[in-house]
Amino acid sequence: MLSPHYCKILTPKYMKITFTVICLLIASCAFAQNIPTIPAVTKGVLAHPPGPRKVAKDTVTESDTSKENKEPRYFYLSVNTDVFVNTKGGVAKRFSPAVEFGRTYGIFDLGLATGRINSLSSGSDTTRYIEFRPTINIFSKGRFAEGLCLGAGYLFNAKQGLMTEICNSINFNISERWAVAVTQGYYFFDGTNDSRSTQYMGFAVTYNFLKEHSVNKQRKKAAIVSDN
Repeated sequence: MLSPHYCKILTPKYMKITFTVICLLIASCAFAQNIPTIPAVTKGVLAHPPGPRKVAKDTVTESDTSKENKEPRYFYLSVNTDVFVNTKGGVAKRFSPAVEFGRTYGIFDLGLATGRINSLSSGSDTTRYIEFRPTINIFSKGRFAEGLCLGAGYLFNAKQGLMTEICNSINFNISERWAVAVTQGYYFFDGTNDSRSTQYMGFAVTYNFLKEHSVNKQRKKAAIVSDN
């Protein structure tokens, strides 16, 4: 004989509720077994949707970067090899090597050079000098540029100690860091009792101290590849 508790469960009302619950459980199990799986490729596309790639920009800002006029500023080192063309004598008397270190401000360079006016000494005169050399680029087109230099210096312990220079150069930027130039100019030497002048032709190699991924290097690259 069934207890009163089981008789209550077997009433039509509770039997209907029980039947509904069992049907829901069976439907849930069947749906769980047939859930469609997402392929791995599709997951990757959903996680990383296609679109234009972002190109990494040179964003390293150096302490000497100009923010006002967007011009590149950096230090440079040049090795100059000049040969006098209106001087009598051999190679030793004509050859005039020099090294210049300076800083670029856009199209304007401020440099300090030291070298020798020839490879020989003449009596008590020396051939070593130091010179302040400001240079301005008066024309540029892509990788080519033309510069004008007006320099002034001192020839140590020489009878004609005051030295001035005027020159122009045709420059070619091989890359952002390296450049070569052909130069032509005049030296003027002045002393207490006499003075003289001499003409030279030369070749120069310049290295620009630009940091990798720096804003200055980006600006230098934009300057040499621009046709404007």
